[in-house]
Amino acid sequence: MIEATGKETVVRQRYTAGAKERSEKLCCPVEYDTKYLRIIPQEVIERDYGCGDPSRYLREGETVLDLGSGTGKICFIAAQIVGPKGKVIGVDMTDEMLEVARRNAPIVAERLGYANVEFCKGRIQDLALDLELLDRELKHSPITGAASFLAVDEMADELRLKSPLVASDSIDVVVSSCVLNLVDPKSKPQLFDEIFRVLKKGGRSVICDITSDEQVPEEMQNDPELWTGCISGALTEESFLQAFEHAGFYGVQVLKRDTQPWRTVHGIEFRSMTIEAFKGKQGECFERNQAVIYRGPFKEVLDDDNHRMERGKRYAVCDKTYNLYKKAPYRKFFEFVDPIVDVPLAEAKPFDCSRVSLRHPKETKGQDYSATTEANRKCCDGGVCC
Repeated sequence: MIEATGKETVVRQRYTAGAKERSEKLCCPVEYDTKYLRIIPQEVIERDYGCGDPSRYLREGETVLDLGSGTGKICFIAAQIVGPKGKVIGVDMTDEMLEVARRNAPIVAERLGYANVEFCKGRIQDLALDLELLDRELKHSPITGAASFLAVDEMADELRLKSPLVASDSIDVVVSSCVLNLVDPKSKPQLFDEIFRVLKKGGRSVICDITSDEQVPEEMQNDPELWTGCISGALTEESFLQAFEHAGFYGVQVLKRDTQPWRTVHGIEFRSMTIEAFKGKQGECFERNQAVIYRGPFKEVLDDDNHRMERGKRYAVCDKTYNLYKKAPYRKFFEFVDPIVDVPLAEAKPFDCSRVSLRHPKETKGQDYSATTEANRKCCDGGVCC
């Protein structure tokens, strides 16, 4: 039973062993682009424990945070993708994993020609607390009794505030591979809140994790072998998606779902899923007479703000939603209708985003619009129309 030592303790113990000697049971097969593996030392590659490759969704120049970075494989791949103008931060709580990653970082940097990776000690559900800073503080003020024990919480809060491990609104992309399932169920909401906190507005998360097709029973959750093996801490496929939604993300979508389960235990299937989710739908709503038309292919859709839209109809939206739809992952599904006369944002009135209503064409053209024009002889592709 896990209760005797705690889930976090048994995870640390197993991954400490995994840093010293490769453990096949800690991962499922992942295919990486081999061109990124050439400069990574074999020690790092052999001690990689994941269930997917979120690095394939990264772009040049981005600041990337890898949760549960282990020996650094995803970080070293990401370093090559984001390039010298980008930055990669790996966070892990296991000293032995961090030692391997930090020891190999200069080797990768020399082969790459630049250094843009750093590794930090922290818990992924508490990204504000720098554990190495806390260790140093405790050496100066060790716990000697109940009073000093109680003072540790106050010390930790001060460090979170004054010297956060990862600052709020500082990251372009948060990635992870097969780590979220290792966090205690009670801390998982905080984990998703922390991912949301550190992302910039407009940032995104790309998370690979093991999910289950059924709820995992309590007796399986209390099995240390199954828990540390990335099995019994898995969220269901449905609750994995909902966790992002509850934290405030939008545009949540499945990028990859393995057809075949990695393992099946007592009839429950466990498989890898990769989820992308965006931050940035928060903010005020203003009326600028804009409209969107859902192009299809479904008859109707429901967005993350409960706007239900039927295919082909012209809907009134606020300026925030209008610009949100112009970005990934929505832009290819909508047509955008600008007003003929622009309404400056400074002059725009509040828009009630709780309602869903159609936009009459005259609202965007103007009530007095009565122009008559000749046929446009130039086609969209640059040719001449008949």
